[in-house]
Amino acid sequence: MAKPIESPCIRVCVIDPPSGLCLGCKRSLREIAAWGSMPDETRARIMADLPARSVPQHGTTTP
Repeated sequence: MAKPIESPCIRVCVIDPPSGLCLGCKRSLREIAAWGSMPDETRARIMADLPARSVPQHGTTTP
């Protein structure tokens, strides 16, 4: 039996209002709430999408 895909949570649970994504794990509130009941295929798709998601880092400036 395959090990379930673990949560990408890093315990920085702050939602960015403009994007609706968590500043820590880059998931939406809907994804966070449903994670425990999602099939592994859905979790794998979300995990694959996370690196491409852009969440502003507050307190930093862009040149």
